[in-house]
Amino acid sequence: MALLFHHATLVPMTASGDEPTSRPGSVGVVGNRIALVTDDEAVIARFLDAHPDCRTIECTGRVVMPGLIDTHCHAAMTLQRSHADDIALMSWLHDYIWPFEARQTPDEVVLGMTLGVVELLLGGVTSFVDMYFHEDRCVETVERLGIRALLGCSFFDSNIDEAFAEAEKAVAQVTGCDRVRIALAPHAPYTVSRENLLRSKAFADRMGLPLMIHVAETQDEGRIIRERFGCSPVAYLDGAGLLDDRTIAAHCVWVDDRDMDTLARRGVIVSHNPQSNMKISSGTAPVARMLERGLCVTLATDGPCSNNDLDMWEEMRSAAFLQKLATGDPLVLPAYEVLRMATAAGARAMGAADGELGVLREGALADLIVIDIEKPHLQPVHDLVSNLVYCGKASDVETVVVDGRIVVENRQIAGLDLRQLYREVAAAVERIKRASC
Repeated sequence: MALLFHHATLVPMTASGDEPTSRPGSVGVVGNRIALVTDDEAVIARFLDAHPDCRTIECTGRVVMPGLIDTHCHAAMTLQRSHADDIALMSWLHDYIWPFEARQTPDEVVLGMTLGVVELLLGGVTSFVDMYFHEDRCVETVERLGIRALLGCSFFDSNIDEAFAEAEKAVAQVTGCDRVRIALAPHAPYTVSRENLLRSKAFADRMGLPLMIHVAETQDEGRIIRERFGCSPVAYLDGAGLLDDRTIAAHCVWVDDRDMDTLARRGVIVSHNPQSNMKISSGTAPVARMLERGLCVTLATDGPCSNNDLDMWEEMRSAAFLQKLATGDPLVLPAYEVLRMATAAGARAMGAADGELGVLREGALADLIVIDIEKPHLQPVHDLVSNLVYCGKASDVETVVVDGRIVVENRQIAGLDLRQLYREVAAAVERIKRASC
């Protein structure tokens, strides 16, 4: 069935220079591609004639724009939401998070992933980059719920062989499904040895997989790497050959000019996680300086334990405000640039070709969202993009389309009993807590 989103206000994310960032128009979808972006009623009439089975969705008072792309999260950690708050990172990891994870079963990870994907979709996220354990078990959940995903099989030194086996199994599972891809995800340069980093890069290259890793997230990480190897985390990873245009580097808070030049030269995709960095007091990533160097900087939530949610609208607002505060310059990271980080720039992390994802453009993948702007906090509209970035909320998202299929309509996910899901999540958390006694 073809789809027509009619009489909308479009934010295509294709504007450059002084071009307008929004305009009235309609979007037509055929199969999993955008087939029409226009305000010409004659062209729309011909589209409808060519597709007599087309479903028309009236979008007066609505914005249609590309879906948001979360480029670094641990979606299954919904089970740990608010489990360990107001704690320094190293204690948070060693004393709370890793012990909790050690008691989880694979089925419970799948349950956490299900809750995470539901939260992402209802917030207008159509693509996400995940980094966690048992991703092979989560493939079916991701495929069933309809989101686009890059699932990173994560590991430490202690479970690298299991992660390789998991990745191979997951790759076989997603064969024939272009919407879900697999990556390899060593945790960090201070938790995975050089030998195993080299093994992981060789494995990823052999399997044709992208690689993701936490990089320079905290001052402690920088200190550890300098004491061990006499250089920064970025220089260390570069020396090991891990940095290229298929690498997603999460955080990159504590990077200097030389590090940023290295990341830019290698074509590394940086995933900025402002709220998580603020909550754990990791620091403020120099995003404005990264963008000046031409780095591809994307936006992400991190996990719902260190954030504590998967809300990309809050992330956009925080990213903009944090850079203005940190630099003392209210002009840095304007609203449109932040929205680009959360859409068109994020498409690179998903491995999409230029112009194929994160934009409303004829021929692009049909991942889009419909936003109700007839809300008190979104009126009046002096500048639509500013309203979306600085005032928008996850609850404003009304309809979500991924790969040409409506997966959220009127804020409902078809075929999913949310109350039953919440009961199962609560029972899983109770079991894990009892196991610690």
